Amino acid sequence: MDDPKTLVSTGWLEANLRDPDLRILDGSWYLPAMNRDPRAEYDLRHIPGARFFDIDEISDLRSDLPHMAPPPEKFVARLRAMGVGDGQQVVIYDGAGIFSAPRVWWLFRLMGKTDVAVLDGGLPKWLAEGRPVDDLPPQIRDRHLTVQRQPRLVKDVTEVAAASKLGDPQIVDARSAPRFRGEEPEPRPGLRSGHIPNSRNLPFGRLLNADGTMRPVEELRQAFTQAGVDLAKPAITTCGSGVSAAILSLALERIGHRDHALYDGSWTEWGMYGDLKVATG
Repeated sequence: MDDPKTLVSTGWLEANLRDPDLRILDGSWYLPAMNRDPRAEYDLRHIPGARFFDIDEISDLRSDLPHMAPPPEKFVARLRAMGVGDGQQVVIYDGAGIFSAPRVWWLFRLMGKTDVAVLDGGLPKWLAEGRPVDDLPPQIRDRHLTVQRQPRLVKDVTEVAAASKLGDPQIVDARSAPRFRGEEPEPRPGLRSGHIPNSRNLPFGRLLNADGTMRPVEELRQAFTQAGVDLAKPAITTCGSGVSAAILSLALERIGHRDHALYDGSWTEWGMYGDLKVATG
């Protein structure tokens, strides 16, 4: 079920590699504990023509929080410098399968760009199937890019606090169950353990198959329902720092649930401030 606005297969991408209006982005990003250097891995090998999208740099560096969404003008400047512009189909992959690529997909959506998809299974599936890679720098041609920020797709801490108190929209947390319950310490120092009161837990791994591809639409719908999410109501996705939350956002889009937003500060922000309530268990 290839959908150039959400998710495309490795076969679809290879069949379209020579399309002059296709732009491929390596959106790999890893937690420090993963001990991986995404830029070095990109330089070593990448899908032909791919550009590297640095999630930490293409962000709002004025914020103390990690990789917050960049101002539109910075997004435009960085993408134009990569030769990404209007009228192009963008496909994003990462080196973990489906992990950080949905964050880049969400950023494009936030900027009003909808012709963008995640590569299902990412680079691991691409390599396992023996598809082509190289280490060559892409040929860059500047291309005009227009964006229109969609504020409905992002929530700040004040809006999330109101949702937590009122129970609407629903808050869905992509972190692991032990982190959600406060049984494991957070990977970032100085953060409290637990979750936003009245939030539901849907660890992002439940949305993926063993090979790193996304589960079929009906299984995605069941995963949200089993997590206690009412798909007739709006949703806010959250996680540790706004990366894996986008996997939930992508899955919601896949099942036709359009009324969703992402809490950009996520637990890195919520867990930092002592005046915000924390639930455990």
